[in-house]
Amino acid sequence: MANLYTHKDSNIRKTWLLMTVFLVLVIFIGWLFGFIYNSPGFLYFAVILAVTMNIFAYWKSDKIALAMSGAKPASREIHLELFRIIENLSITAGLPMPRIYVIHDNQINAFATGRNPEHAAVAVTEGALMKLSKNELEGVMAHELSHIGNRDILISSVVVVLVGLVAILADWFLRMSVWGSFGRSDNNRQGVVVLLLGVAVAILAPIIATVIRLAVSRKREFLADASGALLTRYPEGLAGALEKIAQDQTPLRRAHNGTAHLFISNPFKAKQGKSWFARLFMTHPPTEERIRALRGREV
Repeated sequence: MANLYTHKDSNIRKTWLLMTVFLVLVIFIGWLFGFIYNSPGFLYFAVILAVTMNIFAYWKSDKIALAMSGAKPASREIHLELFRIIENLSITAGLPMPRIYVIHDNQINAFATGRNPEHAAVAVTEGALMKLSKNELEGVMAHELSHIGNRDILISSVVVVLVGLVAILADWFLRMSVWGSFGRSDNNRQGVVVLLLGVAVAILAPIIATVIRLAVSRKREFLADASGALLTRYPEGLAGALEKIAQDQTPLRRAHNGTAHLFISNPFKAKQGKSWFARLFMTHPPTEERIRALRGREV
């Protein structure tokens, strides 16, 4: 049966696999540039960039996610109930107390980030604090603490940095390929090859980045819902919160593609498609399915 720690080791392995794939991908792109332009400097630069970004992603991705979301440290005096809820849940889950942040936005949402339970943070919007009851807020926070216990936050936080860099590299590759192809009139065939490779990488890299992001974003939500319900012993709290989240159409002002997978619910509030193809590219499972699962009905 799924519990708070069932997938911890699996998520740690996935994180190292993701970082290894990223390392190989960036080095391959550097080698390709070096081969085309007959300059080993591209390969050296790619190795340094890949290693540096992996280290940076592991140690600093939580700070990047919090900054991108506009999260600010919560005040115990102002948000005393929030602190008490998280303290009690942390004790129940056997987890260290995470750092607590508040996002000054009216949308109902929250996320957890960090490389491990000892360096974790949770962020919740002011909309959630204002619109959710105590039991509902407790359900949401239990869900986020479950992500911390399952080590979902490690791979999710690393993805914020690595996926963003893959997209930047793809755009850079395409631009250099276009400029290179039109600037090499002495070798038109080589210019065409460079352009085609640039287009191929520009198309494939974002797809790879999207697949990586989706691979860590969907099933983990069901597990965190179940684990959160076990923590609170009151599944209806989270189910009620998800109902309010589904009805809340307030846009999140600082929503980013790179951090959308972190939140308990899609911050873009886009209409979710019903076809199998549309469902394949959703960053979150349908809220209705999550509510039915929490209430013990078949999905």
